[in-house]
Amino acid sequence: MRMNLRHTFLPLSLAASLSAGAQKPATKAAPFQVKYEQFTLPNGLKVILHEDHSDPIVAVSTVVHVGSNREKAGKTGFAHFFEHMSFNHSENTPRGANRKLIPEWGGNRNGGTWSDGTVYYEVIPKDAFEKILWIDSDRLGFMINTVTKEALAKEIQVVKNEKRQNYDNVPYGSTSEVILGALYPKEHPYNWPVIGSLPDLQAASLEDVKEFYNRYYGAANATLVIAGDIDPKKTKERVQYWFGEIRRGPAVQPLKPMPATLAASRSFWYEDNFAKLPELTMAYPSVEQNHKDAYALNLLGQLLAGSKTAPLYSVIVTEQKLAPSVSANNQSKEIAGEFYIRVRGNATTDLDDVKKAIETGLARFEKEGFTDKQLENLKTQYESNLYSGLESVLAKAQRLGRDNEFRGDPGFVTKEAVLVRGVTRADILRVYNQYIKGKNYIATAFVPRGKKDLALAGAEEAKVWTEPIVNGVAVEDVDPGADAQFAKTKTKNDRSEPGFGAMPLFKMPPVWTGTMANGMRLYGIESREVPLVNFEVVIPGGHWADPIDKSGVSALLAGLMTQGTATKTPAELEAAIDALGASINVSSGNEELRVRATCLARNFAPTMALVQEMLLQPRWDKAEYERLYKATQTAIQGREANATAIAALNFNKLLYGDQHILGIPAQGTSESVARITLDDLKQYFSTWVKPSAATVHVAGAVPQGEAIQTIAVLAQNWNGSAPALPSYTVPQQDRANTVYFIDVPGAKQSVLYVGKLGVSAKDPDATAISFANEVLGVNSSSRLFQTLRIGKGFTYGAQSAQLRSTERAPFQAVTSVRANATLASLQIIQDMIRQYGNTFTEKEVELTRNKVLKGSTLDYETLGAKLGLLNEISKYRRPLRFVEEDQQQLVKMNLADYRGIIGKHFNEADMVYVVVGDKATQLEEVKKLGKKVVQLDTNGNPLGF
Repeated sequence: MRMNLRHTFLPLSLAASLSAGAQKPATKAAPFQVKYEQFTLPNGLKVILHEDHSDPIVAVSTVVHVGSNREKAGKTGFAHFFEHMSFNHSENTPRGANRKLIPEWGGNRNGGTWSDGTVYYEVIPKDAFEKILWIDSDRLGFMINTVTKEALAKEIQVVKNEKRQNYDNVPYGSTSEVILGALYPKEHPYNWPVIGSLPDLQAASLEDVKEFYNRYYGAANATLVIAGDIDPKKTKERVQYWFGEIRRGPAVQPLKPMPATLAASRSFWYEDNFAKLPELTMAYPSVEQNHKDAYALNLLGQLLAGSKTAPLYSVIVTEQKLAPSVSANNQSKEIAGEFYIRVRGNATTDLDDVKKAIETGLARFEKEGFTDKQLENLKTQYESNLYSGLESVLAKAQRLGRDNEFRGDPGFVTKEAVLVRGVTRADILRVYNQYIKGKNYIATAFVPRGKKDLALAGAEEAKVWTEPIVNGVAVEDVDPGADAQFAKTKTKNDRSEPGFGAMPLFKMPPVWTGTMANGMRLYGIESREVPLVNFEVVIPGGHWADPIDKSGVSALLAGLMTQGTATKTPAELEAAIDALGASINVSSGNEELRVRATCLARNFAPTMALVQEMLLQPRWDKAEYERLYKATQTAIQGREANATAIAALNFNKLLYGDQHILGIPAQGTSESVARITLDDLKQYFSTWVKPSAATVHVAGAVPQGEAIQTIAVLAQNWNGSAPALPSYTVPQQDRANTVYFIDVPGAKQSVLYVGKLGVSAKDPDATAISFANEVLGVNSSSRLFQTLRIGKGFTYGAQSAQLRSTERAPFQAVTSVRANATLASLQIIQDMIRQYGNTFTEKEVELTRNKVLKGSTLDYETLGAKLGLLNEISKYRRPLRFVEEDQQQLVKMNLADYRGIIGKHFNEADMVYVVVGDKATQLEEVKKLGKKVVQLDTNGNPLGF
């Protein structure tokens, strides 16, 4: 059958030059290209193919041109809700196949909805490629007859849980609802957030679902992208086979631009039940994504707030010390846009002062402007970010599909690069004057409950719908019900499940190693899929080396190391990094201090030179230390509003005790941080930041010889040895078989942590435990997910894992459930873990084997993943081909082996239960579990009843 076919090359070699004074690039990369083919089926489906044989995997992305901007007032959240419904069932696939079978085949899958569109995507080992075409085509073309009222009711509960988890039960979660509702008229398609409202979701009917599908889910309203290890000729044939009989669907007319207009500025205040810090957000009407001014507005946001020399940062953070940070960014969408300025202040910051400071910063921008070098640096950074966004085949597939559907050109990324390069000083100043200076805006002042005095003077009270907590799970108990009864749609082609192709196995990439004279060990992987290099210097210590009464020293040091060097001010170091299109971050983990960088391959040597300067020539800037100290205390106050953080920190404290360093937050507590001085950071640095036990990991488009030569410069100048790390013993504790309850008044969900102190990653059983956990809690095919979300609709997600550390690390099962399902969820988790060994089957032995073996092909595709592989080798002294050795162990494991591991390491009677939720409605319910119940405050201190 004839198809419109054209072959296109997508060059991404941007004409970006280094700023004057930057070091000469060490590597000159060949132009980077993404090749693609595009054709259209007779039914209107647009198809794009990208061939990439670097890994035996395939990514499939289907972009449907329908988002929340196609909804109507009173039926909000429907595009996103329909995305959920689409994963449940279709005529020729088993119910739940998408969520259950794809992970069992070793793949990853998900979907997403935004204001303008919906995307469905999978990455799978190539042997399951035909199966994915079967599932994807059936979802797009043959799902609507399978929808039942019972399935509809269940999925409504899942989406409501998602809203509670991501919006209603978190600080500032209603900000977008307030801003969009005030910025756009009631009938404007952007008047409501993508998630919609709970009353609208609850009112969704079967007729609504069918109407939405029939209107928007035709082949001609979608783009299908297939990227990866494919044969284009055969792929075209299979696409025609599976997708060719899908109905075309009615024509969907494009929406015309509908920019917001404001007759006057308006301000709103809201006492947020979950916020601990005041936050001011200002939103100005902006432009749609295809408007010529969009890129100038994007860069304007960075110039206003994206660096230490930016005027908003200078005034708000450096000079007036009102907040630890400030952001400004443009969000251009299909038919309109918004330009945001956002400041989350310190605990006692008056938001009127913040607003005045913003005005001062904007006035400074008008007076002082910006330099040509600052603008050039932003453009160079854009180039690096562009490459980083195209590392994986899935990222390429999603970019090609989205640009084809919303720009009319899958290769638009090239044009975008040119458009960004073409933004001038005059453009920046013009858009500032046209869209920001003196223009009307919507402002929201979200403040902690009882802190209305911090809100904007004269502001209106925001109206936010609050869901009442109705106790008793039966109030919203649902059952997916029996499969729908329907006559299958007649097709010419057989739509039964196809078989697998030849099974691919993951092969470790060649790993090069080396040792420097100063003791540093080197590990590297050369990968030339994108012209980037990721590298890191890993130094043992981190939180583990903190004085136990001054927890947070290493975290503060990590922050300070990016704030200048002995020869560069913080602003100068930031500018030097930006000029190279690089990013350099320093972080402190439980067991190491890590300096990680990403850069253009041609700038590997000068980026490493900056890392060397940061390691060898600290600045010890007292003003920056004071700023970081205050920002840390503010962040600690902020995490007290995060129910998940509260649960995690207290779970660790219960497992390790408060006299073990891992029982104390790595960021510190407000008390421990208050004891820290700049001298403590200097002492830590002089003691622990030594090369003798450090490792350097390099992954990317740099050959071994060049990498070693570049690292050698660091090795020649960095010497010294660190003492042995302190040792800690986990105390004997009687915590098991106990529920620890922490009150978050008014919480719409309960966060549940269930687990115990497991094994070290060096334990002989560690790998087998990981395999044994696959069926219990890894991804959407697991028992936890399938029961709590798919079967019951109690949660948006649930998982379990044995964490990895050289110290014994937690085994934990984690979920957030709707408040009135707390007890029922605890009972399910308890019984599931208790019965896990006895109910583990021969079928699940085979399922785990296939899932892990095939899934390994996806695990190390990106440069970041390759760094993770190198870290696993170096940190735990694993063989260079450890993945293949683990696979051999997996193949040998039988049912008795699994049950033995489960019996030894998954004993429910040894487990601690942590519940963070609403005491008023859930504490008495939790007592019905039959375990001892202890109430804690948010810091883990026992309370009376």
